[in-house]
Amino acid sequence: MTKLKSNNDNFFERVYEIVRQIPEGKVTSYGAIAKALGAARSARMVGWAMNASHNLEDVPAHRVVNRIGMLSGKHHFEGTNLMQQLLENEGIKVVENQIIDFEKHFWEPKV
Repeated sequence: MTKLKSNNDNFFERVYEIVRQIPEGKVTSYGAIAKALGAARSARMVGWAMNASHNLEDVPAHRVVNRIGMLSGKHHFEGTNLMQQLLENEGIKVVENQIIDFEKHFWEPKV
């Protein structure tokens, strides 16, 4: 008996396909991913997908932030500052959970 994939599984996979494309040293937002997928009002669902991605080593979830450049998902990473450390390792400066020069580091996803 085969297991049918739910629409959520398909949506999550489409999110991961975009996140895998984010270049090192760049970030994007939940809303920008949702918009690129043609589901502009689904930013929260993109967040759920990111929260479910932590066992997928090829999905750089640390590069997805909220629309103003805040590390809103950081509490989903192991360790208190892991998300910030990963971004700083890529040359992105973060002060008080806010990306400095967010516009400079922002990557607009395309499908």
